[in-house]
Amino acid sequence: MTPFAAGEAPEKTDLTLGLVPLTDCAPIAIAVEHGFFAQQGLNVTTTREHSWAGIRDQVAFGVLDAAQMLATMPLCTTLGLGGLKCPMVTALVLDLGGNAITLSTDLADALRCEAEGPEELGVHAAEPLRRVLRQRADRGEPPLRLGMVFPMSTHDLELRFWLASAGIDPDRDVELVVVPPPRMVDALERGELSGFCVGEPWNSLAVDRGLGEAVITKQQLWNHSPEKVLGVTAQWAQNHPRTHAALIRSLLEACRWLDQPENRAAACQTLALPQYVGVDAALLEHSMTGRFATAPHAAPAEMPDFHVFHQGQANFPWRSHAVWFLTQMMRWGRLDRGTDVHAVARQVIRPDLYRDAAQAMGLPCPDIDYKTEGHHPGPWALPAADGPLSMGPDQWFDGHRFDPDQPIGYLEQFAVPRPSSALPR
Repeated sequence: MTPFAAGEAPEKTDLTLGLVPLTDCAPIAIAVEHGFFAQQGLNVTTTREHSWAGIRDQVAFGVLDAAQMLATMPLCTTLGLGGLKCPMVTALVLDLGGNAITLSTDLADALRCEAEGPEELGVHAAEPLRRVLRQRADRGEPPLRLGMVFPMSTHDLELRFWLASAGIDPDRDVELVVVPPPRMVDALERGELSGFCVGEPWNSLAVDRGLGEAVITKQQLWNHSPEKVLGVTAQWAQNHPRTHAALIRSLLEACRWLDQPENRAAACQTLALPQYVGVDAALLEHSMTGRFATAPHAAPAEMPDFHVFHQGQANFPWRSHAVWFLTQMMRWGRLDRGTDVHAVARQVIRPDLYRDAAQAMGLPCPDIDYKTEGHHPGPWALPAADGPLSMGPDQWFDGHRFDPDQPIGYLEQFAVPRPSSALPR
């Protein structure tokens, strides 16, 4: 039995969804294992992919119906950034947070010697990193190699933003290389990388194996910022509107379930299955239960919002987030400054489809598509027609702010379009 009246059932019921073995594939895993897809009349099979390029290509060519995607991927693929051009849309954010920047223990020790306070490196570890890089350059040593998961991914932009905050040019002063998430830790152990930005549980695995130290999390870098989304091609969404709506509703139910703290341990048992993440549940609990160990043998830090799956309107697809991502792509010369970023956001980000699904479930949602970013250090209330909506903090670690109505003006705050590669002492 399905909950649909005649003419309302999904156009397609047998679906294949792609995912990458990361903790934040949880909404898809939970929707399968707890029957949320089945309740919407969907029979979903998942396929585990190791690279984001594989996810992108298989969705674009119709091998996959939909997939867990990086928040920037539908934008980049629609624009043809990265070699493949295919219009894509997203109407659902799967989670906020979930990443960290981890450095090798040797590099972290070197930074600690340069830091003003040797006890902890903290979120501003890029400052001593700049000095270490300057010393290496003076000795004629090659740039350090840092891993990220995909060009212009959230990880790539976060790593660039963090490095640039200390005057490090991520295109000249270090070498950024693409490494699939499950291979990051092995590359760190072999000395092929000196650090990386990746999603969980791979930061926790590096710490657990004594190989790395997490210096800043995504939640610390930009509070409650989007990470993964449900991605489909624009053509698929047009051809399967009821199926798309059923997918959104199913995953919303899974996200609601995941943000009940009493369910997190059970979620880790599900994610530990080989078809999802395939690592020990105890390792997954480091971030999922908000007790995240940042360094080998260190006491876990309390980070209850390391992963946010539903609260604070986490699932709403804000076009303002897309505009910020696009301006960062402009900053690094990957996107022409003449691009109409609002037009791209309107094409790719579909809050209208989200509202239809959420309202059918009786869930409140924002009346607006854009909001300013960086103004709220703590919880705040967003006005809406049906009453104020509870929102989470949205600050960046360096305190800057973003107005989506002034994207080019925002870029001009960087006096030079790129950080100087002079590595000032």
